[in-house]
Amino acid sequence: MTDGIIIQLAPLEAVHLRNLIDEFLALLAEDDEHDDAVGRLTPTPYPDDADAAREYRDSTRADLLQRRERDAGRMNAALDSLSADVDPSSPTAVTAQPLRIPMADVDSWMRTLAAMRLVVANRLAIDSDDDHDPADPRFHVYDWLGYRLDELIRLADEYDAMAS
Repeated sequence: MTDGIIIQLAPLEAVHLRNLIDEFLALLAEDDEHDDAVGRLTPTPYPDDADAAREYRDSTRADLLQRRERDAGRMNAALDSLSADVDPSSPTAVTAQPLRIPMADVDSWMRTLAAMRLVVANRLAIDSDDDHDPADPRFHVYDWLGYRLDELIRLADEYDAMAS
């Protein structure tokens, strides 16, 4: 048994995922405290106490955003091998290839996929499943990130079951 899980990912998917991660990293770098999407990434446990919420935000926000940046950077590094020099017109660009994610990085992947999905949900005003229109093509990225997150959770659970 190897130390990690293996996902199947087409090189073109890796390119798109890297683009999303780069956009996510740019959002984190802006750290706009008035951006609702960033607010969803740094929630407060004190929504009814403005002073406590501000104190909590001031003491935790930078660390939380830095961890999100590190997590996203780990994903980008893992995707390097699949996303380099992809010719979108080549049949191999859409042919799934194995990508091993070390167990030490699986949580980083899960946190990043979930965080990017939160940002997309914020931008599309998705608060519940009722707000999601599967016929609207703008929601495909949200669905795809959810699919990839579900896949990672399933594979990590299988790995844990085999390791036990």
